[in-house]
Amino acid sequence: MGDPRAFDRKLALDTTPFVQFIQESQPRQWERFRKIYGSDSEKQIVSRFCREVHQTHLLHVLRHGFTDRGIKFRAVFWKPETSLNDTTQEQYSANIFHCARQLHYSLTNENSVDIVLFLNGIPVVSMELKCQFTGQDTTNAIQQYKFTRDGKAPIFEFKRRVLIHFAVDLTNVYMTTKLEGGATYFLPFNQGSNGAGRVGGKGNPDNPDGYDTAYLWESVLCKDRLLELLQRYLHLQVERDRKTGAVKSERLIFPRYHQLDVVTKLLANVRENGPGHNYLIQHSAGSGKSNSIAWLAHRLSSLHNGQNEKIFQSVIIVTDRRVLDSQLQDTVYQFDHVEGVVQKVKKSSQLRDAINNGVGIISIFNSNTILGCVLSG
Repeated sequence: MGDPRAFDRKLALDTTPFVQFIQESQPRQWERFRKIYGSDSEKQIVSRFCREVHQTHLLHVLRHGFTDRGIKFRAVFWKPETSLNDTTQEQYSANIFHCARQLHYSLTNENSVDIVLFLNGIPVVSMELKCQFTGQDTTNAIQQYKFTRDGKAPIFEFKRRVLIHFAVDLTNVYMTTKLEGGATYFLPFNQGSNGAGRVGGKGNPDNPDGYDTAYLWESVLCKDRLLELLQRYLHLQVERDRKTGAVKSERLIFPRYHQLDVVTKLLANVRENGPGHNYLIQHSAGSGKSNSIAWLAHRLSSLHNGQNEKIFQSVIIVTDRRVLDSQLQDTVYQFDHVEGVVQKVKKSSQLRDAINNGVGIISIFNSNTILGCVLSG
């Protein structure tokens, strides 16, 4: 549990764990940095991080790090794909997590948000918690986010600090990635009345062992899963003018629960049983098939089995819609920002070459409501 009083409202950062993470996880880089800046080093590293986030966005800095005077720093270390490298395991363990309750964040008043989760001093998740026993529910939490949580406050500035906001009560969860006053749009983050992956209605199943919404902190906002979400799921969707290339709109995409559930279950099955199996997923119209395809393809491309062996060498996404094709390329490219990792295949000869060059092939196809996967070895 962190101290809310240590939070720098103007920087929207808890600088003590941020600097501590840098010093302890990257001692060689820090020593070089300290020789340049001396007693001003801590202030300078915070300043450089903040400038880089404003020039790009927080997800970009988390995934690619930031550089000062030729010295590259990481703001987080992701969980390694295999257990073969002790150094990467130690770096992952160096991440510092804490939460703050009733965090006073505003520069103009003493408004506070119920819970904020921090990663290495960086606020990444906020939550407003309500209880039906006191006469309040998620409706009240959503109203707070819309009308008393200033989206222009540094901590809520879109794509630069907190990346996902949850409105939570004892039975339901809703989420948004951008606070826009009365126009703020929340999506449900529920399992469905009969549980994830089962046909049913809205809401969540009764939980005999606790609150119906306990899955949020038990299986979503825990350390490994939260880092996985930040590294492999969140992405910035940018719409540009076709003629000028100017940015028309931006949306930060966070998976709905059913999307996260289906990708997680498929990965677990493939990791245990290997390639050579077929899967069929029913995805209702408008429920985010395109992103589910991109997330699944990306995750499968780096999947390893229990023996630290890579399962697939190639990922092929087959689609009959040009708009979807472009969206998938942009989404996957954000995760694997390396030239040549994501390539467009237009002709049968290119597809044949890709198959001949790859040991494992993943073909993913979709219709209006069905997402199918053929995972071959």
